Amino acid sequence: MAGLLSSEVDGVRAMLSNGVVRRGALAVWDLFCWTLGAVFVIGLRYSFRITDVQWEAVLRYLVLSWLLILLIGTATKFYRGRFLVGSFDEALGLALHFLAVGAVTVVTAPFLNPTLPRSLPVLVPPMALVAAAAGRWFYRALRDRGQESRLRSGRPVLIYGAGDAGRQVLRLARADRNLALRVVGFLDDNPGKRHLRIHGVPVVGTGTSLREVAEALDVSVVVLAIPNASGSLVDRVQRDASAAGLEVYVLPRLGDLADGRVKPVDIRRVEISDVLGRRQIETDLSSIAGYLSGKRVLITGAGGSIGAELARQVHRFGPASLSLLDRDESALHAVQLAIYGHGLLDSPETVLADIRDIESLRLVFAEARPDIVFHAAALKHLPMLERFPAEGWKTNVLGTLNLLQLSAEFGVERFVNISTDKAADATSVLGSTKRLAEQLTAWQAESTGLPYMSVRFGNVLGSRGSMLHTFNAQIAGGGPVTVTHPDVTRYFMTIPEACELVVQAGAIGDGGAVMVLEMGEPVRILDVARRMISLSGANGVDIVFSGLRHGEKLHEVLFSDDEEACATAHPMIRAVSVPPIDPIELSDLTAWRETRG
Repeated sequence: MAGLLSSEVDGVRAMLSNGVVRRGALAVWDLFCWTLGAVFVIGLRYSFRITDVQWEAVLRYLVLSWLLILLIGTATKFYRGRFLVGSFDEALGLALHFLAVGAVTVVTAPFLNPTLPRSLPVLVPPMALVAAAAGRWFYRALRDRGQESRLRSGRPVLIYGAGDAGRQVLRLARADRNLALRVVGFLDDNPGKRHLRIHGVPVVGTGTSLREVAEALDVSVVVLAIPNASGSLVDRVQRDASAAGLEVYVLPRLGDLADGRVKPVDIRRVEISDVLGRRQIETDLSSIAGYLSGKRVLITGAGGSIGAELARQVHRFGPASLSLLDRDESALHAVQLAIYGHGLLDSPETVLADIRDIESLRLVFAEARPDIVFHAAALKHLPMLERFPAEGWKTNVLGTLNLLQLSAEFGVERFVNISTDKAADATSVLGSTKRLAEQLTAWQAESTGLPYMSVRFGNVLGSRGSMLHTFNAQIAGGGPVTVTHPDVTRYFMTIPEACELVVQAGAIGDGGAVMVLEMGEPVRILDVARRMISLSGANGVDIVFSGLRHGEKLHEVLFSDDEEACATAHPMIRAVSVPPIDPIELSDLTAWRETRG
């Protein structure tokens, strides 16, 4: 019996797979339902006892109704693929469609068809609507049953999260054969959902019962369908699933989902950034839009990890122009492709220049006339700058000074300098040069009276050349993974989180202030290395300790000993003041080296 039903379902689906046939079938079905509604009303209301004249009037009414159904349906594209058959959108469209036909027939009946029984044009539309909707519901039930039967060979999966994202994952699993997943149940921590069934799939437990439910249902995969899940929740689910021998997949943050919709490519394995990041960030969109929308924005270092993400986020707020400056043409190609969908490099938004060259920068400022500058260009690798301090001086100090001077010269309204936690109690060339950049920014803010500020934060996960890239490469090569010290700790934040707060800090920061992002608790690097090895599934990868390098701290800090943090309008941003330094005091590299001792 089941095989016969399955073959019938496949036959119906094959017949309706052709677009023209499907739309024609829907139109014919609606005409039939309207006729059936008229017959039902005549039988119920008049027991079919109407005169020959009235029967003629009924026929004229039906012919007019049929024409209106087809004409209005064609004009509104209702029968031209406007809605997915059996969807809620189509149900609303069907109701409006029949309402329009019914309204026309009610209004015209006294003039065009005066012998028609009065109750007929009033009662037929709702009767026809019920029948037409029921047929569509039956078709959808057959379609869903057919999808389930085709996916019975897929791997059984639990979806953790019975919200909108979980429903989308269920629909994807049923519609996309390439996923090869068969959803057997939902998990949700909301006790109000314990008896809920979503498209026939029940909620079978909570997160705490993951292992027991997985064993009872013979599940091999769990999908965490909570886009804004905290890092601690991702970590707990991953650990529980690992102990039960399950694979874990997650969704990106809600802000990273295109239009808030889940696509097959969004379902991916857990990464270390999911565990360490995913903070809930409250963004005041009105304040951001107020200072970015319609403005000319320049981003330096736009080809880097931070600069590229800044560019992507700023672009969302509709600036009048967005100039992407970098000295790496390949990086500019990549960021233009990511934001604009092409990498032609022939339009004004891409600017090839070096911030060390003030004359080239002057031409850029003269053409772009920026209102706002985000300065993300920098040399950042601590060991390299310890070997070549002059290069750090030229880029991080003199390059920043060039930008500040030109910003004042061309009337830039707001300047945001991207700094680092290594500028607090600096012990390295990187930290010292970035500290000087903060002080120069404070001096220019004092000189101009404008909101020129710095934003300080710690390590960002997944940035180009970061520790995570190094660990991934070492794990892929079979190890060993190199950690400097067993007790070394660092602050971590994901690139989108950091950039979202940078943009927010730019809206609320005062002139000369250093806005310090809340980074959470510092994380031990040894623990990160162990978790990455575990997530990779690699066996026998050793960890070795290389020792702290010159200028490197065991524990980073976000504030210097003499800095006092003040609260701001945003709960994840604090502010400190730094003593401004006049560029005259930085006459040459020798003087700077002397200040470093």
